Amino acid sequence: MRPNRTRRSHASHSDPYFSNDVRPFTFPTRPAPNSPPRRISEIVKEPNGEEQCHVLRYYRPEEARGGRKAFHGDKELFTSDHYDWVAKSSINGHCSVHKLREYQQLTERTDNDYYARFSYKASKGELKPVKVPVYCTCEMPYNPDLFMVECESCEDWYHPQCVGTTKKQVEKLAHFVCPSCEKKAQQ
Repeated sequence: MRPNRTRRSHASHSDPYFSNDVRPFTFPTRPAPNSPPRRISEIVKEPNGEEQCHVLRYYRPEEARGGRKAFHGDKELFTSDHYDWVAKSSINGHCSVHKLREYQQLTERTDNDYYARFSYKASKGELKPVKVPVYCTCEMPYNPDLFMVECESCEDWYHPQCVGTTKKQVEKLAHFVCPSCEKKAQQ
């Protein structure tokens, strides 16, 4: 489940839902275990016959200034302004980098599916946009790897463990109401 209604702004993160900088790409390269994925923008044949690719580099959160945060998903990448030239023979294969919303709507995700919601300016070490909505009592930005449930009363989103329950218990409920709303209803 994904949050899509109530949002509170948190000044130190960017908004993953309204980033105009992120575009879906049809031919990013599949990353090797220690290599970042790249999007091919041009292929040039050298005089020696070897083909070189001009590629746009994606960054993993841990490779960017500030590092990986708790809300970064396992398959999260940052688009960037960093271009490189690489030998065509060094390309491992194809992967898909989606906008976060598109990634959430995939009916089947493969090892080659990634998502991007931030744009990273490598030369300045800056992430854009600069604010993101936060959810739950933990006030963390959305992470698609973590289950969340929406309160039917206040329409806020919560991680079950943050409100004293489990995913299994929540899935058995016909209706979920957060502890704050339950308390208000009893008064």
